Amino acid sequence: MNLKLSQNFWLHTLATIFENKDFGKTLPHGKKVMVEYSSPNTNKPLHLGHLRNNFLGYSVAEILKADGYEVMKTNLVNDRGIHICKSMLAYQKFGKGETPESAGIKGDHLVGNYYVVFDKANKRQIEELVAQYQAETPNEDIEKLKEKAGKNTPLILEAQAMLKKWEEGDKETVDLWKKMNGWVYVGFDETYKTMGVNFDKIYYESNTYLLGKDLVEEGLAKGIFFRKENGSVWIDLKEDGLDEKLVLRADGTSVYITQDLGTADYKYADFPMEKSIYIVGNEQDYHFKVLFTILKKFGRNYANGMYHLSYGMVELPSGKMKSREGTVVDADDLIAEMMSIAETRTKELGKIDDFSEEEAKKLYRMLALGALKYYLLRVDPKKTMLFNPEDSIDFQGDTGVYIQFNHARIASLIRRADLLNNNYQKENYLGKAKLQDIEIELIKLLTSFPQKIKESAQEYAPSVVADFAYNVAKTYSKFYNELSVFNEPDLPTKSMRLALSSATARAIKSAMSLIGVEVPERM
Repeated sequence: MNLKLSQNFWLHTLATIFENKDFGKTLPHGKKVMVEYSSPNTNKPLHLGHLRNNFLGYSVAEILKADGYEVMKTNLVNDRGIHICKSMLAYQKFGKGETPESAGIKGDHLVGNYYVVFDKANKRQIEELVAQYQAETPNEDIEKLKEKAGKNTPLILEAQAMLKKWEEGDKETVDLWKKMNGWVYVGFDETYKTMGVNFDKIYYESNTYLLGKDLVEEGLAKGIFFRKENGSVWIDLKEDGLDEKLVLRADGTSVYITQDLGTADYKYADFPMEKSIYIVGNEQDYHFKVLFTILKKFGRNYANGMYHLSYGMVELPSGKMKSREGTVVDADDLIAEMMSIAETRTKELGKIDDFSEEEAKKLYRMLALGALKYYLLRVDPKKTMLFNPEDSIDFQGDTGVYIQFNHARIASLIRRADLLNNNYQKENYLGKAKLQDIEIELIKLLTSFPQKIKESAQEYAPSVVADFAYNVAKTYSKFYNELSVFNEPDLPTKSMRLALSSATARAIKSAMSLIGVEVPERM
């Protein structure tokens, strides 16, 4: 069928969009979803990879809210273990009482420095041990000697002993752990605030790592697990296309899967949800397949709603990052660099000539974070991506800054209309205004917003909403360049164009907020 809808149909559609302040969003339907993201270690600051994780988790949570879900945003902090003890031991040996205040740096950065100190000192000990082993067994394979040395350096053995002390509740060890983690949390909170992400509840591994042992007993009783001769407990998942998996060591200590099984029950008791989304890098794909498969075998009614939103690594033009070697790009440093680039570009284009210093700084931050979030969220999360700070802050093309600039331009137009008392209510244009093709195209695009939110929620894909925001901005820019608003002599058409501009600005602002991006009112 070849149908052509009347102009009045599109004018009524515009009026409906304009009058609905929450256009695109679904009314609450009572279903619950938990989104777990961030999950940092307390031995180092947040880095570029964490930025993708946090922005993805926050955005997915906001999109699910817009689709009517009751959402709980959670963060499981990895605050214990051998990696934490490495920073603690290095500080104990080499710290000389240094504090974030005395060093003049954030607490998470200070603790991260000692993680690097440990690694460098440990590497020297590995080299010494390898040389010793070679002297004792000159014909042994060098790789085997390195592996043996890596497990037996004095520092590694001391770190393992420190972990044992922590688990036994040794006061001196626990006090040091609390002090250093306290420094890190202050640093994390500052970074989270700068990033514009938040959580409804924070879980700590130190409170959950012993969970799951009861499940092991339950699994043995039900025949889901089996015990080997050495006393360790396993599950055979070969029929599920996986492998055998250890769930409890021979000495009775937990492994990660044990903890995660118990924590899943713990979280469900807190928040009985239909869906549980884990935002974790793709190096953990296998782990989550195992976790979800085991929980289904236990008959947990929430297991079918569990989903691992896997994402790829983010690389910089300079290459991959390694925490232990101190080559990671810290989130704080990257955001500061982005703000510097935003300042330079904005000044070059004369976009802040009448701004106060405070207003200008707020704009730089908004543009920097908008560029960063949009760049990281506009692509499929599963893809490994190259992030170039210089390319992300561009006032032309598929960038967050381009969308932000278009919103500011529309906001300026609306302010001018209000000052001139231009009325853009529907009674001024319904059945009277004359629509051009580009205007119908823009109205059509705006009507797709509810479906884009639903699609984005179903696929856990912020890129769908990001793409919508870009297409709206791009189409409006074409409309703005082809047609006049204030110089239009036909008053109903002028009123319609102002209403269309206002509805467009609202759609851009709403879509960008779903990916955690603020838009400026002027530039």
